[in-house]
Amino acid sequence: MPIYEYRCNSCKKRVSIFRRMINIEQHPACPECQSTDMTRIFSGFAMHRSLQSIYEENSDPRSPDYYNDPRNIGRSLEKRFQDMNMEMPPEIRQNIDSAREGVLPESLKDLDSGSSADTAYH
Repeated sequence: MPIYEYRCNSCKKRVSIFRRMINIEQHPACPECQSTDMTRIFSGFAMHRSLQSIYEENSDPRSPDYYNDPRNIGRSLEKRFQDMNMEMPPEIRQNIDSAREGVLPESLKDLDSGSSADTAYH
């Protein structure tokens, strides 16, 4: 039982129309102006992804987009602590969580203010 989206060519309203059967030809009418001059449009959709699939797709630190995803900040450090069966110190956990929220840790603020093409590491 699909839901299709249409744009009314008369009043330009965008409407969603529920269809009980997919194989029956239907000519929808606009609920606003009752016009049958409708154009079917593509709907936006969402795709559910598991956390595991996100990690798998974004797990290569050599990728130029790796650090564009804030979830990747500190991921290698978290993995190292986990691999060594060690608990991460609270101050490191706090810095990683802050960085993921977009707040630069105090110890790195000086580095951020001096970043430019001349001071970047290659």
